[in-house]
Amino acid sequence: MSVRLGLQGRFMVVILAGLLVVAGLAATLWQRQTRAFAEMAQVSSETVHELTFDALERRGRQLASDLAAQLVNPMYFLDMEQIAERTGAALRQPDVASVLVFDDQFRIVHDGTPTGARYGERLRDNREHPGGDVVVQWGDGVMEVRSAILLADDVIGGLRITFDLAGVQVQQSAAQQRLTERQAVATATYRIWLAGLLALLGVLAFFVSWLVSRRLVLPIRMLADAARDIEAGRYQQIQLASPRNDEMGELIRSFARMVDGVEKHEREVRRIAYTDSLTGLPNRLALREILDAHLLGQRGAGRGLVLMFIDLDDFKRVNDTMGHEAGDRVLIQIAERIREHAGKAAGVDVQVARFGGDEFVAVMQCDEPRLRAARVADAIIDALLAPIRLRGREQFLGASIGITIFPDDARSASQLIKNGDIAMYQAKLAGKNCYRFYNRALDDAMADRVQLEHDLRSALEREELRLYYQPVVASSDHTLRGVEALLRWEHPARGLLMPAEFIDVAEQGGLIAMIGAYVLHRACADMAELSPDLFVSVNVSARQMRSGDLVNQVTSALTSSGLTSTRLRLELTETAVLSDEALAVAQFTRLRATGVRVWLDDFGTGFSGLSHLRRIPVDGVKIDRSFVADLLDDPDDVALTSAVIALAHSLGIGVVAEGVEDIEQLRILSEHGCEMVQGFLIAKAMPLSMLRDWIRHRVVEGG
Repeated sequence: MSVRLGLQGRFMVVILAGLLVVAGLAATLWQRQTRAFAEMAQVSSETVHELTFDALERRGRQLASDLAAQLVNPMYFLDMEQIAERTGAALRQPDVASVLVFDDQFRIVHDGTPTGARYGERLRDNREHPGGDVVVQWGDGVMEVRSAILLADDVIGGLRITFDLAGVQVQQSAAQQRLTERQAVATATYRIWLAGLLALLGVLAFFVSWLVSRRLVLPIRMLADAARDIEAGRYQQIQLASPRNDEMGELIRSFARMVDGVEKHEREVRRIAYTDSLTGLPNRLALREILDAHLLGQRGAGRGLVLMFIDLDDFKRVNDTMGHEAGDRVLIQIAERIREHAGKAAGVDVQVARFGGDEFVAVMQCDEPRLRAARVADAIIDALLAPIRLRGREQFLGASIGITIFPDDARSASQLIKNGDIAMYQAKLAGKNCYRFYNRALDDAMADRVQLEHDLRSALEREELRLYYQPVVASSDHTLRGVEALLRWEHPARGLLMPAEFIDVAEQGGLIAMIGAYVLHRACADMAELSPDLFVSVNVSARQMRSGDLVNQVTSALTSSGLTSTRLRLELTETAVLSDEALAVAQFTRLRATGVRVWLDDFGTGFSGLSHLRRIPVDGVKIDRSFVADLLDDPDDVALTSAVIALAHSLGIGVVAEGVEDIEQLRILSEHGCEMVQGFLIAKAMPLSMLRDWIRHRVVEGG
């Protein structure tokens, strides 16, 4: 487990390392200083010793020389009185222990005492008379100085002065003691200064650390928290302000301005992406989010969720007779009537959205859902029966309303919308301008679905499932980039069936995993035979993803076919990803690690929020054909499509638009930066053999 070391921690490590270095240097300096003091003490001791004894030696030489000169005449005339006087004077000198005067036969003439007790005694250590030089000899605790007494050049005698070194040593010890005391004082002073310096450095380091924490680390943490709130969309929690006049204060204020700008920009993007520009109602994308929010809050609530699918009757007549501008004005009035009368009749909050064209959806959460839904439907029908005055003429419109209830009729938002649509068509079949509740017993398609499921279970064994491939080209130069594998069912009785006619049956019947594995292996095997530059996109269902075996299936298909992993793209719908986002992130991460690309299909039709796209590791998105179909007529779809492309580019992922059937659609997509397109304008889906011929034909034509 790695430990995250923050800025303050790193700074403290640097400070601590600096203090350790300084402490090490101080210890080294202290050690060297102590050694220097010891060496200085030794040198000083030796110097004091040398100076003391050199001074004594010079004094001894001088005394001996002076006394020898003074004793020349007394020795020559043997004047004992003068000899005694001179000798006694020398004996009284400091540190002089004895004075002996002797003749040339080494007989003592005077010993410096008043009685001269040793007179005539012969010296036992009679050595040769020194010449004209004074001779100094050092003994155990004494210094002996000898000098000859000369008359002209003749030796007439000699003297020996003995100095006691005890006093000199006492002086030396005293001088050494004073020197040691002064060195101790200097050492203590040095220690105090060094300790004070280290303490000052420690206080300075603490102060700098506190200053960095207060003035740098805390603001950076505040900005990091604000960045996380921005990422999560929690703009109201961000409170950034600073009175500082330095660079950090300017950074905080700039960050606050950026937060305001991002919030305004996201609100504008959401307004464009989630609001119908004509009526101001939530659009189809917002409706999905509204339903998702209601369904998440509905779990265990004990209340019903009502979805009412409202389709205007004969609205095409308004557009055909009075033009689209008049039709837009009618839709604005219709939207206002639905919103006003639905809320009044329901007695609860009713959210109304424009699903597209002349279709509206009303959603409410309430008790007694069937009773309230019927009341609201009657109120809407009555409100829409009132004439609409337009250009001096009265227009009469009705509405067919399909009602479905969660959890009685459906378990998902998509199923609710589908059931509402089915019920709305039942209302139209019943004569229009009325409402119908979704009822499984009245759904004629139910029996057909049961039979279709039965046939589908044996379709693989009978080899009735086929793969068709639709080319995907670059929007800029129409270069073939890859193909999308599309499943077809050659039903023995119904003919060629499209996926929309049986995939939902496969999902509900638990057959989708087996079919998905077949499609994956077949597509990889077919593509391995084609150009190595092309990719193949394979649709993966939510059930396949939730099975937990998707990665193993992909690995098995790639291994058995020999197809390079980078040539395989897996496409999952937004609703499939949203159903279990954590599982999707884990599966996508493992797949992308193998080199397989992961794309979101039908982007814009089912995603609960753009913030999810930042958390899911995908390589690209496919813009749903419903947006592409209205690019030439609906400015909202142009704005939303361009926003999706810009969002994808900002996240560093690719974009493919499907359902391109018109050259103008291709032009608009290319101008807004959509990299790749597919659709009938390029080519329809075709079997593998026809795809080979189509590719060869393009190569021959240079296309």
